[in-house]
Amino acid sequence: MNTQEALISELNKLLKGGSAHASFEHSIKGLSLKTAGQKVDKLPYTIWQLVEHIRIAQWDMLEFSKSAEHVSPEWPKGYWPTETAPADEATWEKSLKQIKDDLADFIHLLKDADMYATLPHGDGQSILREALQIADHNAYHTAEIIMIRRLLGDWE
Repeated sequence: MNTQEALISELNKLLKGGSAHASFEHSIKGLSLKTAGQKVDKLPYTIWQLVEHIRIAQWDMLEFSKSAEHVSPEWPKGYWPTETAPADEATWEKSLKQIKDDLADFIHLLKDADMYATLPHGDGQSILREALQIADHNAYHTAEIIMIRRLLGDWE
């Protein structure tokens, strides 16, 4: 395995979670819709709002990485849902599927692109930077999901 392949392999592991971080999939395993929308006193977000925020931000970073035509949502309003709970099971599943699919698309992009090249439509970003940002962002909010589940008495 050459250095490039080794880096892509490690980024793949980092993006999917595990190793030193709990994976996003593990953080939501067995989570009920009721719990996903439940507020915890003095915390600003529900699990649903965190899941949607992860979905929106990851989608934005993926699309930004792929195209100069992409227009990001307004910050911060466009990155956070106002609804505290998913409307129904289909809405919940659609969000989870997009998170999974967009992550797979980004990993595919990472393998096919020059990850070090500066994106011509950015202000210094590269695919490598976006990969690290997605991994960091998702790990941060995954930890918040687990903390909320613990506070609600809904964690292993």
